[in-house]
Amino acid sequence: MAGLASRWFRRPPHALLRRVAVAAVLGATCAAHAQEVPQPSTMDAQLLYQVLVAEMELRSGRAGDAYQIILDAARRTRDEGLFRRSVEIALQARAGDQALQATRAWRQAQPQSGEALRFELQLLLALHRGNEVAEPLRTLLERSPEAERPALIGALPRLLQRQDEPRQTAQLLEALLKPYVARPDTRTVSRVAQGSAWLSAGDAQRALELARQAAADDPASPAPALLALDLLPRQVAADELVRRYLEQPNAEPAVRLAYARTLSNMQRYGDAVQQVEQVTQSRPELAPPWLMLGALRLELREPARAEAALQSYLKLVREQGASASEEGEAEPPDEARQRGITQAQLLLAQAAEQRGDMAQAERWLAGIDDPQRLVEVQARRALLLAHQGRVDEGRALLHALPERTEEEARTKLMAEVQWLRELKRWPETYKLLARANERFSADSDLLYEQAMAAEKLDRLDEMEKLLRQVIALKPDHQHAYNALGYSLAERGQRLNEARELIVKALEMAPGDPFIIDSLGWVEFRLGRNEEALRLLQQAYAARPDIEIAAHLGEVLWTLGRRDEARRVWREARGRDGANELLRSTLARLKVDL
Repeated sequence: MAGLASRWFRRPPHALLRRVAVAAVLGATCAAHAQEVPQPSTMDAQLLYQVLVAEMELRSGRAGDAYQIILDAARRTRDEGLFRRSVEIALQARAGDQALQATRAWRQAQPQSGEALRFELQLLLALHRGNEVAEPLRTLLERSPEAERPALIGALPRLLQRQDEPRQTAQLLEALLKPYVARPDTRTVSRVAQGSAWLSAGDAQRALELARQAAADDPASPAPALLALDLLPRQVAADELVRRYLEQPNAEPAVRLAYARTLSNMQRYGDAVQQVEQVTQSRPELAPPWLMLGALRLELREPARAEAALQSYLKLVREQGASASEEGEAEPPDEARQRGITQAQLLLAQAAEQRGDMAQAERWLAGIDDPQRLVEVQARRALLLAHQGRVDEGRALLHALPERTEEEARTKLMAEVQWLRELKRWPETYKLLARANERFSADSDLLYEQAMAAEKLDRLDEMEKLLRQVIALKPDHQHAYNALGYSLAERGQRLNEARELIVKALEMAPGDPFIIDSLGWVEFRLGRNEEALRLLQQAYAARPDIEIAAHLGEVLWTLGRRDEARRVWREARGRDGANELLRSTLARLKVDL
């Protein structure tokens, strides 16, 4: 036995105990599972002596001996407490295989033990032995009370998500849940669980099929819509499933807000605003939607409407206290509330800045006392100073930021890059990024930023070289493909190649309005004006951005629809009359609005 104990204690510590703790969510999922009534101990003098010897062996560092003694006693007496103790000893020694062995002996001795069953599942998941979980999972599903079974089925994809073979996991759930797809009370949740597993396995098409079937089974259930949200933006067809659910009068506000977040991430800000406004109108007492609405209005450069939404948020937070935090927040309510207040103050400062009220912007920033947001606050303050002609003071604020770690140094650098970009100081931006790429080698995001700075300096060959480096480092960097394609289209060069690059970017991010804008622009350059118009109208409807408006107006102008073109351009000028692309377009076409 000493050999076993020695082998255990020579093994390096690993995360087995932590993984078992993570897998313990299984116990929470099955909280209503039948609880076993503890049986009176049948321990006699001999058994008591055996247990005492085992505990002494354990205290002396001979965990292997202690484990074996306790397990032998458990097998002889079929006592659940002794089986449990043998598992505990193995886990304390970080011996997962021995813990699993004891658990299986426990199940063999006590086939109806729910605790032993759950222990075996937790250990199999923690040890990444997903190919062995079918039998215990099937048993757990069969034994679970009917009222609790849907919750257990819904938790299965999350429980199995860390396994090494996602496709094998999806196939397991496909087979395991087949009987429950046939039952009306578990059909929808089973299909959604199968769909989630296939999505994790990379088969988005199969996941979409299952989401459609689940939505057809139970149109009122939010679960298929939530699965469809996970499929966006890659599966554009999933958008229809979400919208169909949200058309129902009793649709969950949480699903609508989740959809709005997805739309925002896709930069479809106009569509996102529509969704959030439905929540603020139907449930005006909910604080978080007002914060989201304020942020979206700022993206659309509507500072007055943003300020109204943000002030509504702050009013509700002050009235409701910690209860105003969004449901499902991982952090404590007080922390979530303070984080929301700080975010609102930053956004209000930005709104005041957009209106040109620098004094009010500074007042909002002065009210923020959150060390974690120091970089954002100082970057905003530096920009305010620069807009007032105090550029050196602004830069000094950024240079004074701490950089105790590489991460802090990179964050500080990106703050200065953003500051220089806002001020359109392109030569300094390019030099700073060139130095940064020497320090942080193979950083695709920094290389991309340097490429964009090179484009502003009309160093187009350098820009193309940098963008191709980005693509080589990160083949799924859709913005690099889009930027390169758009640059070629803008110059009227290699238009077919430009279109191929932009189409590839759109395949990676379907629905992205800026990429759709690029595709519309290359179609215009290729002389396909009607297709260009269709694409640019789609992009502008999703995000009424000034530069998309400049392109859309030019296509309308070229097609002879000049009143419509002027209307689009006037809308854009009302949001940002200083935009360079809009001004140069109007000047080139000799348009007087």
